[in-house]
Amino acid sequence: MAEDNNFSTIAQEPTLQEQVHEHEVAKGKLFGTFDGVFTPTILTILGVIMYLREGWIVGNAGLLGAWLIILLSCGIIFLTGLSLSSITTNIRIGAGGAFSIISQSLGLEVGGSIGIPLYLAQALAVAMYIFGFRTGWQWIFPDHPAIIIDLGTFAVLFIIAYISASLAFRIQYVILAITVGSLISIFWTLYSVPSQQPITWWGTFSGSPENMFTGIGFWALFAVFFPAATGIMAGANMSGELKNPRGSIPVGTMSAIVLGTIIYLLLAYWLIRSATPDELVSNYTIMIERAAWKPIVLAGLLGATFSSALASIVGAPRILQALGDSSILPKSKWFSIRTQSGEPRNSIIFTGAIVLIALMLRDLNAIAPLITMFFLLTYAMINVVVFMEQSLNLVSFRPLFRIPLAVSFLGAAGCLFVMFTVNSTFTLVAMVVVVSIHSVLLRKHLKAPFGDVRSGLFVALAEWAAKRVNEITVSRERAWTANLLVPIEDPQELRGMFNLIRDISYPKGFIKILGLTGKVDEMELYSRLPDITKSFQDEGVFSSWTTIDAPSFEDNLIAGMEALGGAFFRPNILFLTPPLSKHREEAIRKIIQKASHIHTGVVVYAAHPKSGLGRHKSVNVWIDDKSPDWEISMNLGNMDLAILIGYKLKRKWEASMNLISAVGEEGQKRKAEEYIKTLAELARLPNVNTYALEGDIESIVKKVPQAALNIFTLPYEPDFEFIRRIVELTGSSCLFTLDSGEENALA
Repeated sequence: MAEDNNFSTIAQEPTLQEQVHEHEVAKGKLFGTFDGVFTPTILTILGVIMYLREGWIVGNAGLLGAWLIILLSCGIIFLTGLSLSSITTNIRIGAGGAFSIISQSLGLEVGGSIGIPLYLAQALAVAMYIFGFRTGWQWIFPDHPAIIIDLGTFAVLFIIAYISASLAFRIQYVILAITVGSLISIFWTLYSVPSQQPITWWGTFSGSPENMFTGIGFWALFAVFFPAATGIMAGANMSGELKNPRGSIPVGTMSAIVLGTIIYLLLAYWLIRSATPDELVSNYTIMIERAAWKPIVLAGLLGATFSSALASIVGAPRILQALGDSSILPKSKWFSIRTQSGEPRNSIIFTGAIVLIALMLRDLNAIAPLITMFFLLTYAMINVVVFMEQSLNLVSFRPLFRIPLAVSFLGAAGCLFVMFTVNSTFTLVAMVVVVSIHSVLLRKHLKAPFGDVRSGLFVALAEWAAKRVNEITVSRERAWTANLLVPIEDPQELRGMFNLIRDISYPKGFIKILGLTGKVDEMELYSRLPDITKSFQDEGVFSSWTTIDAPSFEDNLIAGMEALGGAFFRPNILFLTPPLSKHREEAIRKIIQKASHIHTGVVVYAAHPKSGLGRHKSVNVWIDDKSPDWEISMNLGNMDLAILIGYKLKRKWEASMNLISAVGEEGQKRKAEEYIKTLAELARLPNVNTYALEGDIESIVKKVPQAALNIFTLPYEPDFEFIRRIVELTGSSCLFTLDSGEENALA
């Protein structure tokens, strides 16, 4: 019976029933679809660009051009919203919105590398919305000092967010009512004003007052409008405080996107009918001036910037708190603290400090595109997550809301397209920031209380690669790596061999430890082998372990080799030690012959009882006597594994290497020397010393340089007395190798 295990540390987490119970009784999780998702999302979409820039875009592009820009922008966000809706119906989304979604699919490292920039973007966006609010305020009160308006607005926002998210959402109801009133005031003029302008279907793209109307391109207009379509994460950021995030996020987000798109399309029609193109491009406040009741539209403009700032200052601390919960940040516990009502007060205070510092800088225009890039990268990653989960076709991906594979692909491609269209330089900067954070988080070895699909992704890639390799009928000699099968009856046996096994496998090979029952208690194997495996992994060599329960040593080991022989990533070298008894000698011979039959190489390590492996300064590789035929060919006989292991140890130990041959026939010494030198050149063995001495191995062993390890070839019928005698004669540890037939030192 075989049981296969890879060492892993599983973080303790509450049971599923406990999580459900906590979710139901948590006081902070009170928000539904309308108040928790739809309202903040629609208010973020219907923002300052709608009031101050849509008319300018329509004047430049004409009605068809404006509709095309609106549909392209909202279409990309619509696709992302569908992906967001699909993934949220497949997982138990936690706090942090996009961070939680990405982390549960691609791991905490990827989630954190997106979540940290997303948090900073949200926090800095608060300051930008405050600047926008100040612009509208000064349009009414031009004499009010800018710094006083900014600090006063920030104080109001911070106090609301600090008190509770519930208060913020109640205030957003008022802003929503003002926004609805402003839209009624705007559209009312279609009926109250009898004379209307003719429709200009395609504009002249004349530009703006700032560039003296010297012209502007279609994609420049697109870049100006696109931020109006973003903000779809405003509701998802509150995922940790929703009654039913799995249902509320899809319904609230998609309804806000659809309604926002319809409103923008209708407003474009109203604008082209309410003013001439020249008026639209030269007057940013045309929407206020042509409305039926100007004050309500002006209030809508102020409310749009205020509500966007409020949604961000409420949502950003929730992302920060989620990052703290996952131990991603320094002092994570401080950020993860919440009040009894569920408010992340420490995260709110920290976010307030960042916003205040940004306000003191007085101008964020230089980094505004970078903030947009972080939002777009988040949207792109949401699409990528869904695309990967769909492509892997894992049984764990069974969302209640399914979408075609093309939706997530087009959503991701659209986000990347917009990023490079808006600002390619800041796109690259944003990607560098994300990759840098990811590399830092990888070194933290984060432990997540949930699984992710990365293993499924790698398995899918491995399966694809395995199928492609099996279709290739040529030899795999050039792709050879040292993949060791190490049978262990007593874990103590590895103490003196650990470094050698590691060095032979390093860096691309792997080690499979085969625990054999019978010699020690089975529970000791189960308790010790995971630690040994982890020790190899800590040294940079992949390792796993298996136990075999069979009547005898040879049956155990042969069963293990046969079981592993059919695997694609199968061990290709069996690592043994010399038998200690005559009875065990016969078992070892049987095992070696079985290994040869199934094309598995064999290494027998005979350690010197006193010197061990010494100082790792040199390696001796003994070349078989070829007398009288010293013609070299691609078939070296049984020497490939010895040469390859010798070379690997030379590199790992930074040691010298000696190629030595004992020449049995007289007059063959010169041919042997030429053979060894040619072999060293063809095998690409740099800086090696070559020796050809007349006599047998036992007679010349004292004449060759002393080495930390001597490597000899192992015959099909090994002589274990000879092995013990050679260890004594060389005064060093020795390695005896038998080729599998699948390695080639000259490849």
